[in-house]
Formats: sequence, C-alpha cells, structure tokens
Amino acid sequence: MEHLENRQKVLIMIAIMSAMFFAAVNMTIVGTALPKIVSQIGGMEYFDWVFTVYMLTSTITAMLVGKLSDIYGRKIFILIGIGIFMIGAFLCGTSDDIIQLIMYRGLQGFGGGMIMSSAFTTVGDLFSPRERGRWQGLLGAVFGLSSLFGPTLGGYIVDNFDWHWIFWVFLPIGFFAFALILKLYPSQKAKEKEPIDFLGSITLTITIVSLLLGFTWAGDKFEWASFQIIGLFSLTLISLLAFIFIELKVKSPVLPLYLFKNSVFTVSNIAGMLMGMGMFGTIMYVPFYVQGVQGESATVSGLVEMVMTIAMVSSSILVGNLITKTGKYKIFALLGLIIMAIGLIMNSTLEVESSLTRLILQLIVVGIGLGVNMPVFNITVQNAVSHKYLGVATSAMQTFRQIGGTVGVALLGSVMGNKMANELSSTTQVENAPTPPPEMAETMSQLQNPQVLMDSEKLESIQSELPAEMAPFFEQFIQVLKEALNTSLTTVFTVSAGIIGLAFIVTLFLKEIPLRTTNNDEEENQEVEVERS
Repeated sequence: MEHLENRQKVLIMIAIMSAMFFAAVNMTIVGTALPKIVSQIGGMEYFDWVFTVYMLTSTITAMLVGKLSDIYGRKIFILIGIGIFMIGAFLCGTSDDIIQLIMYRGLQGFGGGMIMSSAFTTVGDLFSPRERGRWQGLLGAVFGLSSLFGPTLGGYIVDNFDWHWIFWVFLPIGFFAFALILKLYPSQKAKEKEPIDFLGSITLTITIVSLLLGFTWAGDKFEWASFQIIGLFSLTLISLLAFIFIELKVKSPVLPLYLFKNSVFTVSNIAGMLMGMGMFGTIMYVPFYVQGVQGESATVSGLVEMVMTIAMVSSSILVGNLITKTGKYKIFALLGLIIMAIGLIMNSTLEVESSLTRLILQLIVVGIGLGVNMPVFNITVQNAVSHKYLGVATSAMQTFRQIGGTVGVALLGSVMGNKMANELSSTTQVENAPTPPPEMAETMSQLQNPQVLMDSEKLESIQSELPAEMAPFFEQFIQVLKEALNTSLTTVFTVSAGIIGLAFIVTLFLKEIPLRTTNNDEEENQEVEVERS
C-alpha cells in the first residue's frame, strides 16, 4: 500500500484518524458523565465495571486482531471494528440499567480494540518506517485531543441535555470514517491460509484477563494478600506458562515468541510498559491535588490538565516530524523520558500552599515529555520486525502499554492509600478538639477517606451534621487531612518519576537501527547488499 498516490494515502489517514477520534473520545467522554448517568439508572455498586469491561475487551481484541490482520488485511477488521463500536455506542444510549450499560460497553470494547490495533498498523502499511514519524505523531495528537474535549463535553451534555446523547453525539463521525475507509482503503489479498491458533488465543485471553483483573481489584475490592487476588495471579502464571508451551509448538502462533529474540522489539515493549505505568502518576492523580488539596472545582481540574494535553499534542506532532526528517529516534526517546521525569520530580515537591500557576508550568513539562515519547516506540517496534509481522508487533506494543497503565494505576493507588493511612495515623489530633459523641463516629470516619476532599457538597453535609462544639475544629481537621493527602500524592509523583527513570535505563539498551525506506523486505535487503558492496 505504500505505492498508493499521496492524495489517497492522506485521505485514508483522515478516515483512520476520524475512526480513532470516534473511539478515543467515546472512552474519555464517559468519565465525567458517568456519576450522573448512574444516579439515574442506578447500580452504583457496579460503577467501575463500566470502565473495567471496556479495558478487558479492547485489550484482548487488539492483541488477537493483530495476528489475524497480518493474514487477512486491515480493511476488514477496521470496518468490522467501526461497525461494532457504533452498534455498541447506540445501544449504550438505550440502556435502562447498569447491567445493560456494562454489556454494551463491553461490546464497544471489542470494536475499539479492532480500531486501535488496525489504525496504528495501517500507518505501517501506508508508509515506510522513515516516513511514519509524522503520522504516528498525529495519531498521538488524536488521543490528546480526545482527552481534551471528551471530559468537558461529557460534563456539558449531562448538565444541559439527556445523558443518552453522550453515546450518540459522535455517531456521524463513525459513519463518515466507515464510508471513507470502505471507498478508499484498498482491499488486500489474503496471504496463504494459516491455521488459527485457537488454544494460544484462549490461554492468552485468560492470561490478560486474570492479570488485569488482579491489578484492578487489588487494594480496592480485595486485599493484595486475599484469596481472590492470589488466585487471579496464580491463574495468570499458569495460563502464561501454558501459552508459552503452546506457542512453541503450533505452526502459526498468535504471538510468535521468537520476536522477543529481537532486542529492539523487547526493549521497546518493556520501555513502553514502564512509560504507561509512570504516566498515570500524573493523569490519574493530579485531579486529587487540584480538587482535594487546593479545593478547586472539577472544572478547574479539567482546565489544568487541558494545558498539559496541549503541550503533549504539540510536542508529539513536532517530534514525529523531526523523526521523519532526521531518521533518528533513540535521542528523542531518552530526551522525552528525562523531561517527563523532571516534571514528575517537580510535582513531588508540591505543598498545600503551592499555586496553581506553579502546577500548570510543571504539568507543561510533563506534557512535553509525554508528547516527545508518543511516536517513538511504535516506530521502533514496526521498524525492527519484518513487514509480515507488522500487525502482531504493533498489537503487542499496544497491549504492553495497556497492561502497564493498569498495573501503574493499581500500584500507585496502593502507594497513595498506604501513605495516606500512615500519615493520618501518625498525625496528632487537632489541639483542644473535643471527642465527638459515639453517634457521630460514622460521620467522622468519612473524613478519613481522601475522596471526601474531592466533594465539596459532601464536606458541607458532614459539617452540618457536626455538633456546635465541633464546628470550630472542623477546618483544622480538614487542613490536617489536606496535608496528609498532599504528602501521599507527592510520594506517588516520586514513585512515578522512579518508574520513568527505570524506563530511561531500559531505553539506553535500545539499539538504534536505520529506519527502513520501504516496506518491501526483499527490496530492503537488496539495498543493504548494495550498500555493503
């Protein structure tokens, strides 16, 4: 497909980016709107499954479709993905209860996984590795724009319109992308038929699901040492060993293990996974600081992170173009990780009295670091493997990043919770504060949860329930709680910086090989031979 006219390539990429934006914005738009949706349809106890089921189905599908698209081509899978995603989005808007919403979000995840996997791989089909930088940068920018508009738009829609439009408002973009891809994307002739690795696919699915559920539930629904979490991690290990055994025996493995003998492939995936872990130190926990410590609104929190997103989008596009122009990528990977680590270290010095201006400037640093790294590791993985493995290699990169993000959320959440508990247990009581009556014990216990600082209405409700003699000490106690939350968050930022530092060390071992100028493996080998002679 790299021999298509440039105009057709650009139109295909517009369609691909439209499909990606459609999928990505549907992920981000739900976050701010979901509390209001759940308040209307009920099912608060299943709240987190709306996110969890999407994560599971999209991660599994992305990995499995990678291999199949190498055999049957990307067009069929991206069209099926858009179709499934649109059906899931429409059905989500018709949900009468939380169970239906969870089921339809799971369906959306299957479509989303196909879209994401096929989209990043399509860049590899259309352009040689040397040309991919600018397009990978633009795809990273699409993610940034979706996180920029999604949450704000989601909040606006549920505040001013029926919540069902959360899922329906972007359906026209899906139809537009489907029509463009159907018309412009050339059909690829299926390669020689290979047997489908059903056993490998099943064991890989079990491995991913048990691993992600283990880290998602650990420290939240269940203790880390609980029977449930140990059982899930044990199942992960057993299914992983079974998967490795199967992949070594089958003729056409779903994930060829010999790809890991390629040091560039292995180092890139490890670095990408670590970057996924560390980046959540900012994305997930900055709102805790803005709303919990600073006492600002969710709207202000969104605007603060918007600045970081703009920095990320800008640097992603710039570095993508520089990679295409220079053919170099390792220096950008290292530079991006250094900048990101510096930003996180700066965040680790935040205090309760720190200004929002200071936080915004520090988040710009983090955003630049994130954006610099956005295009790099997809390019390194795709450049390091033969074109016939492009789909499975790209899907593996996406899967490792998703796993890294899930593991990062769990580990950093545990760090924050433990540090918060230690700070509160070691903090002396507010001076001269009276002991609350026994009937107020439950009310006071709510103040031990840092989440309460995120909800100003709940704080006012708790304050109104306190006896008159407790009122003067309420603000003092809130200040103690803010200081404890601030200390736990700065610890999270420190650990995140350490993870990014580890990613930097891993990236030092990344072997920089020249970016290929063609997708034809035989032509590339001939060019190399000519150069040697």
